[in-house]
Amino acid sequence: MTTTNVLIFSLLLFFIGLFGILIRRNILIILMSIELMLNAANLAFVNFSRQFDQIDGQMAVFFIITVAAAESAVGLGLVIALFRNLKSLSTDDIRLLKE
Repeated sequence: MTTTNVLIFSLLLFFIGLFGILIRRNILIILMSIELMLNAANLAFVNFSRQFDQIDGQMAVFFIITVAAAESAVGLGLVIALFRNLKSLSTDDIRLLKE
């Protein structure tokens, strides 16, 4: 695999995640799309780390995975709390909470 192929695949994954955030209304799908975008960035970091024989990119990936795990835990906790109150995971229903 060349660097260009991996970067194109990473870019494709990132835009699939971005498309999921912009189009979907289910909060779980939005959280999964954010995870997909973070993994696309991780793939690019590892690719550059391999290309330049440096470990910096892999260290950045470690921190991104840590932040993604914390984001998932907090996000899923919020999703459970919202579902208990609203009986829905639609972002349209969540907007009603501020009124």
